[in-house]
Amino acid sequence: MDTRADIHHAAATGYAREADTYVRGRPDYPPEIDAWLHDTVRLQPGTIVLDLGAGTGKFTPRLVATGAHVIAVEPVTAMLDKLAAALPGVEAKVGTAEAIPLPDASVDAVVCAQAFHWFANAEALNEIHRVLKPGGRLALVWNMRDARVPWVAQIDRIVNEFEGDAPRYYTGAWRKAFPHSGFGPMDERHYANAHTGSPEDVIFNRVRSTSFIAALPPEKRAEVDARLQALIDAEPGLRGRAVVTVPYDTAAYCLPRAD
Repeated sequence: MDTRADIHHAAATGYAREADTYVRGRPDYPPEIDAWLHDTVRLQPGTIVLDLGAGTGKFTPRLVATGAHVIAVEPVTAMLDKLAAALPGVEAKVGTAEAIPLPDASVDAVVCAQAFHWFANAEALNEIHRVLKPGGRLALVWNMRDARVPWVAQIDRIVNEFEGDAPRYYTGAWRKAFPHSGFGPMDERHYANAHTGSPEDVIFNRVRSTSFIAALPPEKRAEVDARLQALIDAEPGLRGRAVVTVPYDTAAYCLPRAD
C-alpha cells in the first residue's frame, strides 16, 4: 500500500531521509511510563495493543515489555524497516491512522507515541474507535524538551523557525480533535525525563530527526547545525562537554473508548 500521499509532506520526506538519525537522536521514556501502561492503559499478557505511527520503534519495546501482543502500524517504510529489523517479534504493517489495516474491535488499546499530532482529526479517531474493542483505551504520549531551561528554549526557537505548516505537539492544536463521541474524558499525566549523551546525539541528531528539519535542503540543514554549534559554544553548561543532559517533560494521555 502506498501511503505517502496520505501523510504530511514533512513526515514523508524527512522521516524517510533521516530514519537512522531518528534512532540515534530521540530520547527514551521515563520508567514511570511502564506503570502507566499497566495501570492506566491496562496492558498485560493476553491483551493486544496497536502502536500507531510507530516510527522506528522507539516506544515499541515499552509495549513489548508489558507482555501484550504488539502490532506496529507506520506509513513510512524506511522507518518501519528499522522497527522490523530491531523487533522481529512485533507484527509490523504499513498503514495510516485513517486506514488502519486491522479488523473491527481487534485491539485492546491504541498507543500513539510522538505521533498523534500528525493525524489529530475526526477521520483518524473514527478509525481508532473502529479497531478498539469495547472497554479499550486510546493512549497518547509525547516527549518534549523542557523549555523552562533558557538554553533549551533557544534550541526550540531555532527549530521552530523552520516548522512551516508541520503539525506540532507543543502548539496544542491536536486537542481540537476532542471531545469526540467515540471517547470518554481525557486523563493527563506528566513525568520528568532526561536525555543524556553526546551533544552530537542529544542536540544535533535530535534536531536533525525533526521531520521538517530533515526535509530541508542541505544548505539550510547546515545553517541549523551552525546555529546549534554557536549556541553550545556560548553556553557554559554545554561548551566543551563530551556528555550533556537535555531535560524533557513526558506527557501521557489516556481516553477510554465510549461503548
